Amino acid sequence: MTRVLESIQATKIVAIVRMEHYAQAREIALALLAGGISLIEFTLTGKGALQAIEAAREACGDAAAIGVGTVLDPRMATEAIAAGAQFVVTPVTRVEIIEACRIADVPIFCGAFTPTEALTAHEAGAEFIKIFPARLGGPQYIRDLLAPLPQLRLVPTGGISLENARAYTEAGAVAVGVGGNLVPARAVTSGDWEQITAKARSYVEALK
Repeated sequence: MTRVLESIQATKIVAIVRMEHYAQAREIALALLAGGISLIEFTLTGKGALQAIEAAREACGDAAAIGVGTVLDPRMATEAIAAGAQFVVTPVTRVEIIEACRIADVPIFCGAFTPTEALTAHEAGAEFIKIFPARLGGPQYIRDLLAPLPQLRLVPTGGISLENARAYTEAGAVAVGVGGNLVPARAVTSGDWEQITAKARSYVEALK
């Protein structure tokens, strides 16, 4: 938990890596880390996600926290944690997944959208609430949620760009989750790691 909190405070960004397969997980993680991003999530929608977590952790060591995303049930969370995931991310509110993470002492970014879902996740023990899809409400929605619920650590995800990222943290979000805008599939396919590093650096600078 300490490592994740330190990264949140330092960079205010979670990099979301969503690919069809993760053969180049090591290179992706190192490119993001070189750009200053130290919270990296590999989603379970791609093939080889658990192996990607292992490879990224080996490559980055203690310099980054490697997590797992698109977790839909406790079994998926437990398997990913066993593979080395240092945090868990869900797209939906599932109390049973929060409980599995609490037992394993691993922080969770629990997906929610409505105030009821967000508070339910918080009261069940989720350290962070992933507001998804953030594009539906924008930064003002983050302000609106935090007005009656200031105790929530919100991480809006979905539709976050270089142009609007800072608006979300200025609205009160502790961090943002960024996927395709940060790790383009074309850059991975072509092995353009410098492009990913440059994008990472731009986001980190924008959120300072």
